[in-house]
Amino acid sequence: MKFLTYILTLLIFQFAFSQKDADTIPQLSLYKIALANQTDSYVTFPTDIGNIESLLFEANVNPSFIVRERKDSKLMAVLTPQIIIRMYNEESFPVRTPSYIPQIAFYYEAKKTAALNYLVLFGKIAHHSNGQDDNFYNEDGTINLLSGNFATNFFEFGLLKTAYSNRLRAIKSVKSSIEIHPKSWMLVELKGQYSGLRWHNAFTSFKFPININEHERANFSLKAETTLMLDNFNDLTVFDLDRFNASLTFYYHPKFLEDIGLFVQFYHGMDFYNIYFDHQLSIVRFGIMTETLKF
Repeated sequence: MKFLTYILTLLIFQFAFSQKDADTIPQLSLYKIALANQTDSYVTFPTDIGNIESLLFEANVNPSFIVRERKDSKLMAVLTPQIIIRMYNEESFPVRTPSYIPQIAFYYEAKKTAALNYLVLFGKIAHHSNGQDDNFYNEDGTINLLSGNFATNFFEFGLLKTAYSNRLRAIKSVKSSIEIHPKSWMLVELKGQYSGLRWHNAFTSFKFPININEHERANFSLKAETTLMLDNFNDLTVFDLDRFNASLTFYYHPKFLEDIGLFVQFYHGMDFYNIYFDHQLSIVRFGIMTETLKF
């Protein structure tokens, strides 16, 4: 009888501690995966290091509007009126040719093997322009950065895979996708010098606080992203480094800040600011960021 009591006691304690561990593990959903895949809103400080023009700030305004039938839907859409703005550190502090990137993305939960192990398929249709209508080229043949027209449309499709690391107490996410700009969807002047076929890959890791509740954010996150441009443009060779974009972003959310955190980013590759695409950047930047992923 004492032996049975001992075994029963062990089972009760095991269940109690197992339940406690399960309760402290953050929960994931298609909604959170979709938001984590969206570009974060941020504002940079005027401390960029590298070969970018002197800026007061760059701001990415990227709210997400969710369309779904119910909370447990396996299919959902995200509408995003993304705008990127650069204010230049020049006389009168001009804001030149903002990037307008309105888009709609669709996410489908293809497989879920555990609470934090998801396989998600996604697709996106987007427009990218700068709101200008002057000639693409200046009279001297250079690109008209101040008021030249820039416009392209594209679609992207790929997959997301998530997993949880008990040792690191972090969610890991891997994304791979193909982005296609059909030639009939882009400005005539962009053909042959703007890549219309791109392979994106990203790895993201979110580190959690000790005590997790639905209002807390990850303390730390790390995001590594690469883009390889696969098509023939600008007569680049197959292994030319100008085909390769890479970024590494560290994000920290201190306890004394409610909805924003601090980030540092290393970026090398093509300038993503619309008609400035012909520039190659190698920069380190600092700023504040709002991460959408909460637990």
